[in-house]
Amino acid sequence: MRGVRDESRNEWGLGDWLAGNGSWLTTSLVPLLLVISTPPVAALLWVVMTFYDGSIVLAARSPARELLGHIPEPSWTALAMLLGWLGFQLLLLRGLPGKRHLGPVTPRGNRPTYRLNGIAAFVITHVAWFAATGPLGLFSGAAVYHHFGALLVTSSLLALVLCAWLYVKGLRAPSTSDAGGTGNLLWDFYWGTELHPRLLGVELKQLFNCRFAMMGWSIIVLSYAAAQVELHGHLSTSMAVCVGLQVVYVFKFFLWEGGYFNSLDIMHDRFGFYICWGVCAWLPIVYTIAGLYLVNHPIALSPAVALAITAFGLLAIRVNYAADEQRQRVRATGGETKIWGRKPEIIVATYVPADGQPRQNQLLVSGWWGVARHFHYLPELGLALAWTLPVGTERLLPWFYPMFLAILLVHRSLRDDERCARKYGPAWAEYRRRVRWRMLPGVF
Repeated sequence: MRGVRDESRNEWGLGDWLAGNGSWLTTSLVPLLLVISTPPVAALLWVVMTFYDGSIVLAARSPARELLGHIPEPSWTALAMLLGWLGFQLLLLRGLPGKRHLGPVTPRGNRPTYRLNGIAAFVITHVAWFAATGPLGLFSGAAVYHHFGALLVTSSLLALVLCAWLYVKGLRAPSTSDAGGTGNLLWDFYWGTELHPRLLGVELKQLFNCRFAMMGWSIIVLSYAAAQVELHGHLSTSMAVCVGLQVVYVFKFFLWEGGYFNSLDIMHDRFGFYICWGVCAWLPIVYTIAGLYLVNHPIALSPAVALAITAFGLLAIRVNYAADEQRQRVRATGGETKIWGRKPEIIVATYVPADGQPRQNQLLVSGWWGVARHFHYLPELGLALAWTLPVGTERLLPWFYPMFLAILLVHRSLRDDERCARKYGPAWAEYRRRVRWRMLPGVF
């Protein structure tokens, strides 16, 4: 049943608002094109990187039958690897001790709970991987690289099945009242029918977004590094910088995992194709594409260049973490703290969710949040640039992730502004007046 948007309560997220107010183009045609096109695009990215030296020109000149013939088939080996990985991460999530974390109150007045044991899971996962590929010799460190094509296609197909199940679950057996359809099958499959689906007491967003995908990201790039050593006999400085920055970034993510549950992905985006398939299939190939290119291009960076890129990347990670930490600390202390040595400037924003209980939030005008309203996206882009710089400029495709991320984050900043304007009303208008720029001061 299609929901009716209640302006007085700002009840709906942006996806629900679009479903009720958007055009046929935004709610049907665009989702259909994305669902149809992105799975083959993900597979073709791997094909071009693996069989055409990362060259779009070489791939475009090859016969279509040859190009499509390189797309791998799903395999039982890949299925076993994926299910084993998922089971291992589920075991760590459920079995390791961790603080109980309450997420933000949802538009329908629910409050999801999470277990914060990401750092312990990260350490155990990586110790287990190094032990299994080293002293124990259970499998090659390059195993993920060698099976990556089949892993990608198999994960993509499984994610589509999972999305179909999530669609039905949100309509027939939702975990909370933050669920339901719009009557538009295309939109509901793409966006999802449930905000916080749970299964056997596990928040599925945490399991798939954080543990299956983000933890997998680190292991994938480590496997690329192992493959380069296996194939070329050494680890290049370019690969070391590229992989090192990504592993540090993933570690930072788990250090900040509690803050991630306050992000747009978790708070407002439902768990459908956009998020679920994205983290299971798009993330593994797109986010790691620079490392995949470097496997067969062991570029030697000078020590000075390698150090400069690493320093730039680590600075971006530090600034990104500091920005998120400032906002979390201000909200946790009610503003009784200091930002850059001063008491923070705050705009108190009142809003009324669907349960009818007025609530307040603090909009931080100090520190990095006084520089731009969505400043934390800027160091994200800087970091993506840092770990891509080692690939050089010979090929364009290894730069796909920074280009994609720039579009994603600009679009996300616009979405976030739209959502906050509807949610906070005059308070957000005042915030926009005092903090003029969205992401990049003086430009945007």
